[in-house]
Amino acid sequence: MDSVTTPKRTPVELERDTPMVEFRNVSIRFDDNHVLKKISFRVMRGETRIILGPAGVGKSVLMKLANGLMLPDSGDILIFAKSLAAMTDAEMYEMRAHIGMVFQESALFDSLNVEDNVAYRLNEEHVEPAEIHDRVVEVLQFVELEKAIDKFPSELSGGMRRRVSIARAIINKPDLILYDSPTGGLDPITSTTIVELVVKQRDVTHTTSLLITHRLQDAFTLATHCYDPSTGQMEKIPNNGIDDSTKFLVLHEGRVVFDGTTHELVHSEDPWLRDYIS
Repeated sequence: MDSVTTPKRTPVELERDTPMVEFRNVSIRFDDNHVLKKISFRVMRGETRIILGPAGVGKSVLMKLANGLMLPDSGDILIFAKSLAAMTDAEMYEMRAHIGMVFQESALFDSLNVEDNVAYRLNEEHVEPAEIHDRVVEVLQFVELEKAIDKFPSELSGGMRRRVSIARAIINKPDLILYDSPTGGLDPITSTTIVELVVKQRDVTHTTSLLITHRLQDAFTLATHCYDPSTGQMEKIPNNGIDDSTKFLVLHEGRVVFDGTTHELVHSEDPWLRDYIS
């Protein structure tokens, strides 16, 4: 099944030229470590923005800032055209209800089975049990894991846990998905399976996404492949094509050193960038 049940919640509506995510001169430091320095970028509706950079450069911090889990020392962050710094706790909770988060280590509840892990947010929102079950089955079919509905996290492989995490993130059909290293710690074959799911989610629902990866191969697979609904598989875009909705943000030493398209990245003349992606 290639669609996900539409939630009762009203989707975010913005003017065409209004970013879904916008960082304006955002800086944050921890003690003497100036992690991010005047970071600015915009992500428009339907874009997938891949965040690259060396280890320890602040990619995960950027993701936590985007979800309002921490606030910057200076600058402003707008999610759905609203400043996080100006939000009340209630407004922050409502904002997060429109965001799906895929954590680096899946972050599943060990004491809950797959169905209850995926349904966690719906249970908190007091959705009818029959509807919850139907929606859980649907998203598990989307990630091709419906047979594991009664299993517990300890019974799943790393890749299966990551797929459950994706199912949990998309069950409410969010307006924004944050992927924090979804292939981190996985072997290359399993990583490809997760990338296929990200491509499928991108091409079926066109959900705006921020995605951190430490694997350049995964990043360029996302940029050069598409989901083929006729085969149910990820396919390479013909004629060396690239996905126009997938763009890159590269961080180095706390700053944005690249913000643009796949074509612009691979043809950059910047010595550091050329060495980094080679």
